Amino acid sequence: MRILVIDAQGGGVGKQLVSLIKQEIPDAFVTAVGTNSTATAAMLKAGADAAATGENPVVVACRDADVIAGPVGMIIADALLGEITPKMALAVSQSGAKRVLIPFDRCDNMIAGMPSLPTAALLRDAVEKIKKICSDA
Repeated sequence: MRILVIDAQGGGVGKQLVSLIKQEIPDAFVTAVGTNSTATAAMLKAGADAAATGENPVVVACRDADVIAGPVGMIIADALLGEITPKMALAVSQSGAKRVLIPFDRCDNMIAGMPSLPTAALLRDAVEKIKKICSDA
């Protein structure tokens, strides 16, 4: 299973997500793509199998991923303080991969009907969803 994790800013969410995926789904190949080098480095340090930085790596990695995981902002152009370009959002949105979107209410994007949960709970739920996708494949 090819899992793509996308993150921005400091990469803290992506780092935690990569770490949990590698613990829970050790056979998965995890590619980490950061919108900046700090985010990429954090995810690589957490155990990603491959990593890259920037807009074009997001576009290319979305083509081959079975699952794409990251903050919900990765499907919204100009989200995450402007680090998600329109091309990135389009690539994620149009990918044939299953998407696991983590619902953070930040950067002026709020999700109605979602309780405010701690980051750790959101990430555990995301990994459970990814595990189900992997087991159904």
